[in-house]
Amino acid sequence: MNSLLIAVLAVLASPTLTMAKAQAEPVASAPVQAPAPAAPSFGQGVAATGVPVLSPAVVSVECGGLLRSPAFCVTAQLDQVGALAEAYLAQFETEGWLPAAGDDNRVVLIKRRESGGCDGMQMIAFYDESRPAEAAAPGYLGFATIPGDVCAGQPAPQS
Repeated sequence: MNSLLIAVLAVLASPTLTMAKAQAEPVASAPVQAPAPAAPSFGQGVAATGVPVLSPAVVSVECGGLLRSPAFCVTAQLDQVGALAEAYLAQFETEGWLPAAGDDNRVVLIKRRESGGCDGMQMIAFYDESRPAEAAAPGYLGFATIPGDVCAGQPAPQS
């Protein structure tokens, strides 16, 4: 999960990383335009509920207008997002969530259900690429559930 922190810190030095980004609207007068990359998406999930707002973050109701799918989002300065993500991971671990997978800007968390199976949640870090990637620029963390039983087909751990 340190890769999330590293990726956020690296984005300050290089805005061309693979972090989830949203492009500005293409300029209408440009004769040839490459398609803008798609906005980040959580797939079929819904906005996570019960996610606390950890300092220095504040709620971002519309996720900066940068996501295609429903999510609960918080925003903080871009240079604070890596540490904020680590704080969220620590908070979620106290609630029984375990990091299960991820990449440079996304962490998949799972939590065993008492009745069997697992709930899933994703946390994604992103920013608006149409703005300079300065330390004080807004960065975002989005949280969404993963529908169904994310442990389906996996054997239960033996006690």
